[in-house]
Amino acid sequence: MTHPAPESAPGQKPFTIAICGGGIAGLALAIGLLRRKVPFHVYESAHAFSEIGAGVAFGPNSQRAMSLIDPKIKEGYGKRATSNGYEEKKAVWFDFHAGMDCGIGKAGEKVGTVIAADPGNGCIHRAHFLDELVALVPRENATFGKRVVEVEELEDGVRLHFADGETAEASAAVGCDGVKSNLRHAVLGKEDGAAHPDFTGKYAYRGLIPMEKAVSLLGDELARNSVMWLGNHGHVLTFPIEKGEIMNVVAFHAKKDGKWEDEKWVLPMDRQTMEADFQDWGESVKKILSLMEKPDLWALFDYPPAKTYFKGRTCLIGDAAHASTPHQGAGAGMAMEDAYVLSNLLGAVQRSSDIETAFRAYDAVRRPRTQKLVTTSRDAGELYELEKEGVWDDADKLRENLGTRYKWVWEKKLEEDLAEAMGILGGKA
Repeated sequence: MTHPAPESAPGQKPFTIAICGGGIAGLALAIGLLRRKVPFHVYESAHAFSEIGAGVAFGPNSQRAMSLIDPKIKEGYGKRATSNGYEEKKAVWFDFHAGMDCGIGKAGEKVGTVIAADPGNGCIHRAHFLDELVALVPRENATFGKRVVEVEELEDGVRLHFADGETAEASAAVGCDGVKSNLRHAVLGKEDGAAHPDFTGKYAYRGLIPMEKAVSLLGDELARNSVMWLGNHGHVLTFPIEKGEIMNVVAFHAKKDGKWEDEKWVLPMDRQTMEADFQDWGESVKKILSLMEKPDLWALFDYPPAKTYFKGRTCLIGDAAHASTPHQGAGAGMAMEDAYVLSNLLGAVQRSSDIETAFRAYDAVRRPRTQKLVTTSRDAGELYELEKEGVWDDADKLRENLGTRYKWVWEKKLEEDLAEAMGILGGKA
């Protein structure tokens, strides 16, 4: 069965966009298109909108992007987000401590602090943020159980082929289908090595701790504020979510052989293996890991640099374009920026024949910045785990690197990106 592209309503653009994936990136784009009167339909592979994982961070740049897409996104985020518990630490991104006796200090010793740019950094439960986004998208604009397996280019649009054998047509498709993206294959070709994610050599144990237990174990200040514990070949971060009721824990470690051979990327946690990974760490870290509830193990993958984010009438945003490691807390924020730029470009297009030019403008502006995120996030992981060449476990060099690492992410003037993209669109449309 083929679902034809829907007719545009009066006052709307004379074309329609198929959004393939209903996670944070896809829904943010949908909200942006809705506000700019661009018809769209979301095709989600699951049977309901859902997000896996617990806490997700949004820095200053991504919070600005929320407001620029639609102020209602920022309002929803504000209702659910959690920042550091102490007023004097509201602007702190992380306090950094030695997690073990090592070159940067004794276990527990504070080695540095990074201050986020205005309006600061916040964390939110992924599922709760998704609920706020879903509330802004009309139910009739989404179809579930539709996993795209192929994109066919038509004379004036695309035909999506789904795993269930059905098809749907649209003027263009935007891949928001994450780190296992089939639309990335359509853009780059399956034979391109960059179409397939790479294992980064790291994995992470993730879990939650009730805040009252965390406070009794660590003390009030360490429990209620964001802390990163650094050590040899691993690091552990903790931060409050759920309005301070829960401590979110993510414990990263290098895999000794650098390989991931299991077809699953999320596995039940083997507590004995985790304890062995951190057996040489200090008491604070061991206490944190002992209290983790609902833990699981995540393999960390990212995408190699892509030569383009679009091909014809198919374009990529979010993790489908630039999946990265989470070491700068900026992956979801970059997806917000993508949605802001692309929704505005498509809102400026007057006819379907100019969609490809809009995609080209988006690619020219967004690809350099987001590819830099992939590279620098891997580098940040090496820094935290005392593996970065030239820094290693030198405390002074570590502090110097931390002090300059994040400004390019947080202080970006997104309106300048959009103005540049609009200039490309205007010059070529």
